[in-house]
Amino acid sequence: MRKVSLRMNEQEKYEVIKELVDHNGNKIRAATKLNISRRQIDRLTIIYKEKGKSGFIHGNRNRKPVKTFDKSLSEDIILFYKNKYYDFNFNHFKEYLEEEENIKVSYKFIYNTLTKEGILSPKARKKTKKEFAKKKILKEKKLLDKTEKEIEVIVNHQIALEDSHPRLSKPKYFGEVIEMDGSIHLWFGDKKYCLHLAIDKATSTVVGAYFQEQETLKGYYNTFYQILTTYGIPYSFTTDNRTIFNYMSLNPDKRTSEKDVLTQFNYACKQFGINLITSSISQVKALIERTNGTFQGRLIQELRLNNINTIEEANDYLINVFVPKFNRKFALNYKKFESVMEAIPSEERINYTLAVLTKRKIDNGNSIKYYNKYYQPYLNGKLKCFLPKTEVLVIKAFDGNLVVAIDESVYELKELSRNKRFSKEFDEIPVIKEKKKYIPPMTHPWKIEYYNKQFKKVHSKLAYA
Repeated sequence: MRKVSLRMNEQEKYEVIKELVDHNGNKIRAATKLNISRRQIDRLTIIYKEKGKSGFIHGNRNRKPVKTFDKSLSEDIILFYKNKYYDFNFNHFKEYLEEEENIKVSYKFIYNTLTKEGILSPKARKKTKKEFAKKKILKEKKLLDKTEKEIEVIVNHQIALEDSHPRLSKPKYFGEVIEMDGSIHLWFGDKKYCLHLAIDKATSTVVGAYFQEQETLKGYYNTFYQILTTYGIPYSFTTDNRTIFNYMSLNPDKRTSEKDVLTQFNYACKQFGINLITSSISQVKALIERTNGTFQGRLIQELRLNNINTIEEANDYLINVFVPKFNRKFALNYKKFESVMEAIPSEERINYTLAVLTKRKIDNGNSIKYYNKYYQPYLNGKLKCFLPKTEVLVIKAFDGNLVVAIDESVYELKELSRNKRFSKEFDEIPVIKEKKKYIPPMTHPWKIEYYNKQFKKVHSKLAYA
């Protein structure tokens, strides 16, 4: 005879009805005891007489729901994650299952399937990390003699101290605070690159992004350029305390106006009227730090899936594909917020404000040496000569064009061909039509006098974090 196993509530019904039938008991008392109607008592009595104990087993016992997924689907999801999407977070993995593999399941189903398999999401919460860490510690032989309370303390100290930072108020206006940072990581290929990132704190909109070999002024200038040409001039930047943004000698005894300088980036911000706030505390710019983590959890995987291994391809995918998709998913619509962005400046102003300045001196041959090349100053196509040792300011514009500021004028620089030989008597002079270059006016902010004035004032007005 097959053994019948009943659950607690089924067993209670069976015993009450058996007692009722065997001893001809009171049906109203039985209904009160089971908290059901008299009619239900009659129905259960008939079931007991016809089927006995097995009649009290629920009809849906061991029956799979209609919406239950096939077991092979769970196995496919596990295989996809282990072999192809192994470094995706679960939410990102769910999106790619729908888009690329045509598998539409809920996040809960993916989470339960992978965690039962012992797979922890790269972006798992602290509570989940605690449980996994606890299981890992219990497996270690050296901690088998620890009590449950001691293990709990160890786990809490290992996990709970992560991401501890004070809360700060969020800005009200779009463009009020732009956080900037560089993240050096193995983004693609077998070499590490730096991702220069800028995000608006009020709307969480990524307003600029650019890959460069290192965290450099060029990388931040390209990010700055994207902000200026797409949105306009923001109110303030919040960055770390790198020498790109401000510089101060570490030795207090050697701090002089020649050593502590107003950096190129800081000076460009002053020309646009942008406040630059620097700090060595990462929690001051918590949003950009978290966004770097989100990019590391999504961008790396997408670059790998698209077989991107060069910095040119990576920048193209980052700017034209990933950032717009990221903003649609995670950012608020900045157009619905009041903006403090000023109007987009002209291309000429941007080009000569996002410039790199270098001091040089005129040599005895009326030339300027710049990056192992020699240049001479020209104005309206005519060579201009100056006394030796005259101090000048070489300006390399954002587009790479070179000009020089001497006294109160700006001149075009033309490169000298050092090893090229030419004879006026026997060689034919080639006629080359050169495109006329834009030369900034005397009122441009990169005038040598104005630059030196700001250079002297920097220590009295610049506050270092």
